[in-house]
Amino acid sequence: MVYIFQLILSFIASAGFGILFNAPRRTILAGGLSGAFGWLIFYIATEYGIDSVIASFLGAIVLTAISIASSRKLKAPVIIFITCGIIPLVPGGTAYNAMRSIVLDEYNLALSYGFQVALISMAIAMGIISTELFDSLIQTLKRKLKNIRKKEA
Repeated sequence: MVYIFQLILSFIASAGFGILFNAPRRTILAGGLSGAFGWLIFYIATEYGIDSVIASFLGAIVLTAISIASSRKLKAPVIIFITCGIIPLVPGGTAYNAMRSIVLDEYNLALSYGFQVALISMAIAMGIISTELFDSLIQTLKRKLKNIRKKEA
């Protein structure tokens, strides 16, 4: 039941962000789903004791894969779906704690939170980049295989 609740709330956050930033209406559902499933993977991974940096990487891989598939199906730029879907994964609470610690003159704690924010942000970026590169490699191999078959025929 908790997983369904997490899925619904992360869908609302992702779709709401798409609405807020005027994403095309036909992309809102897919953008919400990419964020919901990316967050669900993150949530399940952290529930099983995986570090939040690795869990963010895994969530970013899933949301990017869904975004790429949605992009092809709906013939829209992939960035629309990634932008909507990334919102639940962004470490906003940790960034807030870093700023709060600076204001309270707790610099060691602020440094710790800030480093965690940087690591999670890099993990999300690496998840997106690696998935897009893998997809690009697959598409290139498909085209080359198609050309080889075409020449043989």
